[in-house]
Amino acid sequence: MAEVITMPRLSDTMEEGTVAKWLKKVGDKVEEGDILAEIETDKATMEFESFHEGTLLHIGIQEGEGAPVDSLLAIIGSAGEDISSLLNGGSAPAMEEAKETPAPKAEEKVAAPKAAASIPAGVEIVTMPRLSDTMEEGTVASWLKKVGDKVEEGDILAEIETDKATMEFESFYSGVLLYIGIKEGEGAPVDSLLAIIGPEGTDVDAVLNAQSGGSTASSEPTDEAPKAETPKPETTTETVTVTQDGHRILASPLAKKIASDKGINLADVKGSGDYGRIVKKDVENYQPSAAPSSVPAAQTTAAAAPVAPMNLPVGQESVEEVKNSTMRKVIAKRLGESKFTAPHYYLTIEVDMDNAKASREQINNLPDTKVSFNDMVLKACAMALKKHPQVNTSWNGDTTVYKHHVHMGVAVAVEDGLVVPVIKFADQLTLSQLGTAVKDLAGRARTKKIKPDEMEGSTFTVSNLGMFGILEFTSIINQPNSAILSVGAIVEKPVVKNGQIVVGNTMTVTLACDHRTVDGATGAQFLQTLRAYLENPVTMLA
Repeated sequence: MAEVITMPRLSDTMEEGTVAKWLKKVGDKVEEGDILAEIETDKATMEFESFHEGTLLHIGIQEGEGAPVDSLLAIIGSAGEDISSLLNGGSAPAMEEAKETPAPKAEEKVAAPKAAASIPAGVEIVTMPRLSDTMEEGTVASWLKKVGDKVEEGDILAEIETDKATMEFESFYSGVLLYIGIKEGEGAPVDSLLAIIGPEGTDVDAVLNAQSGGSTASSEPTDEAPKAETPKPETTTETVTVTQDGHRILASPLAKKIASDKGINLADVKGSGDYGRIVKKDVENYQPSAAPSSVPAAQTTAAAAPVAPMNLPVGQESVEEVKNSTMRKVIAKRLGESKFTAPHYYLTIEVDMDNAKASREQINNLPDTKVSFNDMVLKACAMALKKHPQVNTSWNGDTTVYKHHVHMGVAVAVEDGLVVPVIKFADQLTLSQLGTAVKDLAGRARTKKIKPDEMEGSTFTVSNLGMFGILEFTSIINQPNSAILSVGAIVEKPVVKNGQIVVGNTMTVTLACDHRTVDGATGAQFLQTLRAYLENPVTMLA
């Protein structure tokens, strides 16, 4: 009897999955435990294995297409078995592969209502991918292929700017790039027509006409639209990832994953792909003894500095309009929503940092140990949150969600705006472990190497502008957090101690609270506990 396979829920937050690649085709024999497909979730691309044996009779979701959890993914049964009742009676939102023999057609997908029969065989529609859980729109930062170029599966098609980072987007298909739907610098919603790949000589106008009922790209389907400039080698180097020592590396996502699993440093692997790109086989064939020498730091390409305005004649006005990046637009949207939906109020205290300075100096005198004042603030916040769980909450309409874990968000300034890497279980880390985690996450955030799931799940956030000499400031809450701490600079100034005016070191911190979840007294008690830890750092080590 035929078995219906549905889109699995591969993560706790997964609502929709995308078939990145089918490893079986219709008519293939399937054994229990065989990998059927690679499914892209909201967090990762994962292998999905079969729990049934038989013949793959039907594929309901084509490569590159997404569908909600529990949608019809495939049907496995006996060769020649009649599955028309399953197709007619099921709620599958997907459609048949173009290569299948005529069979009762599944109900068309709402998200991509094109008819498979209308698209010529071998032609693949590539849509704007959802590269992060909060991504609603993407911007094409650069195309690495131009119309007419040959594309192999795994080649990097374009660099897509999301709301959190700029990420490489690789092709899951082989063929010729027939059409580019979104030009460099243009943005479009997720699932918009990004490109068309297929056999050389395909009538692109016919494909676009067949696609007209589905998502449309931000640029009109004219002959001019596909003409993206050929990327220069310098542009290509800007699409690569960056190692901790600053060296730039171009590698496919699969190669990165395999290298991570095997503990291989990509800087030691020689790439055989375009522009020296590292692909799967390079990592699998890597031998430590054959590791090439690292690229000298002097050969890396520095980020382009902002162009200084030209010298203008006296009295002449000049303006320049710069298109907002996707990250900047999302920052504006998210912070606007937070500021105008959460009733903010602010509490400010001054902390005596004399003992903190002395303690830090003693700790840093230990071999191979370096901690910063920011590490001490993070540790103090994590411990204070455990004592004041009301601050470690989220407003959820009819309920308040209490987080029993402490995931600390750390605001980091990057070229295009602001990102918030998250240190998981911060209360369980030592000062030096916190410092190591912050350096790693912040460094990878600035080089756009950080993963989307490393910027999710914070329960409290710290923003520190003290290193810029800012004495005091307020921050907008990073929802769904209930609070954010703004940390100013440590200032040497006259203070009163034991009735005497002496030289002291103080630091001003301001707590912004969501009044829906954190009352004034609760916020004040949290700050009292925070101050007690910072003014007596030994209590954080007990």
